[in-house]
Amino acid sequence: MGTLSYTMSISLDGYIEGPTGGLAGVEPDEEVHRFANQQTREAAAFLFGRGLYEVMEEFWTAPERADGHEVEAEFAREYAATPRIVFSDSLESVAPGCRLVRRADAVDEVVRLKKETDGDLAVGGAGLAASLLDLIDEFRPSVVPVVLGGGKPYLPPGADLRLRLVEQRPFRNGTVYLRYERVG
Repeated sequence: MGTLSYTMSISLDGYIEGPTGGLAGVEPDEEVHRFANQQTREAAAFLFGRGLYEVMEEFWTAPERADGHEVEAEFAREYAATPRIVFSDSLESVAPGCRLVRRADAVDEVVRLKKETDGDLAVGGAGLAASLLDLIDEFRPSVVPVVLGGGKPYLPPGADLRLRLVEQRPFRNGTVYLRYERVG
């Protein structure tokens, strides 16, 4: 049975993006990027909402990514080789290597995928994660050393979760990867 993990970079105060978008000038260094590359290799599939899908596709499938800095080029290759499932009601089509699922079918689709997949299903995006919160097995934030003071939270307001820390990894640039599994 597959594991559904919610993996995102977040600010120290728990936001995946600030009031004006993004993590405001926080770029992963080579060590953090190599770790992300490894996580990507291990993912059976990425599950995205429309917004994160569009950002990831635009940035990581651009031709210059494959020829850029080696660690980025490696990520671009791994990303393109990983199946991507996009949950959206507004898109009519998605890129090659991707599959479109309507939001109303998200829970049933993820339950099916968890049953049929042995690997990690990596959900990205706060909205999609909130709609799948009861199905998420592991929460895997990478906490970057910045405080945003507001924006889009990693977890929905009112989330009530019991978690156990099962892995932590600090990086030289101050980022800390945390992996929590659901308890009970």
